[in-house]
Amino acid sequence: MYVYLNGKLVPSKEASVSVFDHGFLYGDGIYETMRVYDGVIFKLDEHIKRLYRSASLIGLTIPLETDALKISVYETLIANSLRNAYLRLTVSRGRGALGLNPELCPEPTVVIIAQKFKEYPKTLYQNGISMIVSSIRRNLKEAINPQIKSLNFLNNILARIEAKRAGAYEAIMLNANGELTEGTVCNVFFYKSGVLYTPSLECGILDGITRGTIIDLAIREYMKVKEGRFTKEDIYSAEEVFITNTTLEVMPVSKTDKSEYNIGNVTKLLHKAYRKEVNAYVADVKAEEPSIWGLNI
Repeated sequence: MYVYLNGKLVPSKEASVSVFDHGFLYGDGIYETMRVYDGVIFKLDEHIKRLYRSASLIGLTIPLETDALKISVYETLIANSLRNAYLRLTVSRGRGALGLNPELCPEPTVVIIAQKFKEYPKTLYQNGISMIVSSIRRNLKEAINPQIKSLNFLNNILARIEAKRAGAYEAIMLNANGELTEGTVCNVFFYKSGVLYTPSLECGILDGITRGTIIDLAIREYMKVKEGRFTKEDIYSAEEVFITNTTLEVMPVSKTDKSEYNIGNVTKLLHKAYRKEVNAYVADVKAEEPSIWGLNI
C-alpha cells in the first residue's frame, strides 16, 4: 500500500507524520473523504472545492493548485491498483513548535490514503440500522463553523461512544436549542405525510455532498422537500428515516430510541436513484477522451 505524503508516494510503513504536527497536537487541519466507483472518484470537483473552502475558513493555504491536487488523488489511487476504493485527503497545519499560533508551522502536511472499499453488509440496507438521540449536544455553530470539515472530532466521538454503549449504530445530535442537526458522520432525513424533511444548514450542520444530491434527486422525483428546524419528536413520529454520507450512500433507519420504522418505498426509491446517478456520473467520466487528467484510470 502506498500513501501520498507531501508530494511523494511512499510505502505505508514509511508514511510518518511528525509528533510536532499541529494536526496531531491540536486537531488543526481539514479533510475530505471520497468514494471511488470503477476507477472514478464520485463528485471529485465538489469534494475538492469544499476542501479549499474549509482551508480558507481556517486561514490554511493548501500547497497545491486544484488540478495538481486532483492529479495527486488519482495517482494515489493508481499506485494502489484500486478501482473501488475509499479515499481520505487530509491537510494539517503542519509541523511546528508547541503552541497554538498557526505561524509556528511554515508548511502544511498533505496526506492522501486510498484503501479498498469494503461493502457494508446487505442486511443493514434490508433491515435498517438503529440510532439514538444523543445527550451530547452539537458544537455551537458560532463556536466552530460547521462548514469547516475539520480534524476536530471529539464532539462526534463522544456521541458515538454513547451510541455504542446503548447498542445503537449511530447517534443523532441536537443543537443547543434542542433541534435536530446530524449524526456523528452523516446527515439525517425523515419522511412523513408526503414530505421529505431534513435539518437546515442554519441548525449547525455540514452541507453534505450526498445530502445535496439526495435533495436534488427527491425534487427530480417530484417529492416535496422541506429543510428546517425540527425536534426529536418530529423524527420519533416519522414514517421513514434514513441517513446519508459518501460511503453509506442512503442507509435506512429502523429505530430511533424507542420509535420504530418500516424500510419504506421513499428510502428505497432514493437509494436506487442515487445509484443511478453514480452510474451516470461514472459513465460520463469514462466517456471523456483522454481520461480525466491524462491519467490511465
